[in-house]
Amino acid sequence: MSMIPSGSTLDTVLRSACLPPLELRMLLGHILQLTRVQLITQSDRILNAQETQQLSALITRRMAGEPMAYLLGEREFFGLSFRVTPAVLIPRPETELLVELAIQRLPRNGSLLDMGTGSGAIAIAIAHARPDAKVTALDVSADALALARENAERNEVHIDFLQSDWFTALHARQARPAFDLIVSNPPYIVAGDAHLSQGDLRFEPISALTDHADGLSALRTLCRHAASFLHSDGWLLMEHGYDQADAVRQLLMQNQFADVQSWRDLAAIERVSGGRLPTDG
Repeated sequence: MSMIPSGSTLDTVLRSACLPPLELRMLLGHILQLTRVQLITQSDRILNAQETQQLSALITRRMAGEPMAYLLGEREFFGLSFRVTPAVLIPRPETELLVELAIQRLPRNGSLLDMGTGSGAIAIAIAHARPDAKVTALDVSADALALARENAERNEVHIDFLQSDWFTALHARQARPAFDLIVSNPPYIVAGDAHLSQGDLRFEPISALTDHADGLSALRTLCRHAASFLHSDGWLLMEHGYDQADAVRQLLMQNQFADVQSWRDLAAIERVSGGRLPTDG
């Protein structure tokens, strides 16, 4: 275990080489509830035994590769703060593209469904930016939904949450709901992909990362069934893997979507694809 010597000051800890300085500042700020400025102005402060033990434990976990978001218990996304745990994926900057596209296409007082909501980041970011919208979010995981509800309260937005294995619970309703927009960041990594055993992905929920098949199973389900839950001219928008844009466009066209296209993220990767349900769809 990587131990911080007893009696260490903040300055001593920040000068150590066990982790990058930024990560040490973030861990110290988290434990001591201090801002970056306070860490500087209180550089002579001596850590007590409990603080030293907590910091040593977090450093050990970080050196083993555990994501900073799980160590800190939160991550920023679309300018909002979200609580995250190993029960959900860590919100990533590239997913903000999906949020931006959804906000642009959501009509005034429109309705939106977020499928596989996880931490609730996508649905909450959209609801925060568009308080006029009616937002529904579903997930098969009860743990994820509990966290998503907490994040909705944290960011002061109202969302209707539903536990469902994709469209199952919606199909079962007597009065089938219809939405102006359906969005999803589904599991899309191919089974056995080397990335699953690298970096942060090693610690994230495997079922939220891969379909244990060709990476397109969830995307096929979305494309096949979304039309039954969309108003005419409604949009389906999906995040996908770096090399899946062509396959997803084909799925959309096979299921009679119009205006099918893909959008590139800040790394110039085709990250989101979508289409519109024709008026006669």
